[in-house]
Amino acid sequence: MAAVGKRLRQAAEGIDRTKNYPLTEAVKMVQERAKAKFDETIEVALNLGVDPRHADQMVRGVVTLPNGTGKTVRVAVFAKGDKAEAAKAAGADIVGADDLAAEVQAGNINFDRCIATPDMMVVVGKLGKVLGPRGLMPNPKLGTVTANVAEAVKAAKGGQVEFRVEKAGVLQAGVGKASFSPQALEENIKAFVDAVSRAKPSGAKGTYLKKVAVSSTMGPGVKVEVSSVVS
Repeated sequence: MAAVGKRLRQAAEGIDRTKNYPLTEAVKMVQERAKAKFDETIEVALNLGVDPRHADQMVRGVVTLPNGTGKTVRVAVFAKGDKAEAAKAAGADIVGADDLAAEVQAGNINFDRCIATPDMMVVVGKLGKVLGPRGLMPNPKLGTVTANVAEAVKAAKGGQVEFRVEKAGVLQAGVGKASFSPQALEENIKAFVDAVSRAKPSGAKGTYLKKVAVSSTMGPGVKVEVSSVVS
């Protein structure tokens, strides 16, 4: 096991690892310990009572955080004609069709989110082996395969977060920056947890939301009382 650095040990002082804190207190503790030279991302981690190896227990979805993520998101759109122009007008960073597909196939992926119009999925579908492992494959269930590309681009730029449960039922995401107000972070965290709760799969049995923790990029995690994040 890797040794814990002096800075992290100092940051962890005052945190009871066996205690679950109310959300307000947990956010305060995390922000107080976010002392890196950059604006650290505040992350939330959820432990869910699901086994994602079973299709009926997969948890996946998208949520627009009320106060944004504080992150600059580069958006690529596969579209032609008027749809391509609408995507550009909405602020898309990269717009193309076969030319963009060739760039992606060559490994030039300079974007964080990918959107496509339905007619372009014939082209985009061939990029599954490249985009899929990176979590960038457009999906109609997530609103990234749509004819309304302008709305999708604005949502992606405005604080929309995709989530997908990982092995062992763990799900995590960035929900803001250390520079956000405590209230803004609390609102974002509750919105995120609410979206995950609404995405509860039919195969989930027993306790669904088992554990919650918040942390900053370089800081220790703080356990949160589940009841304080559930609306």
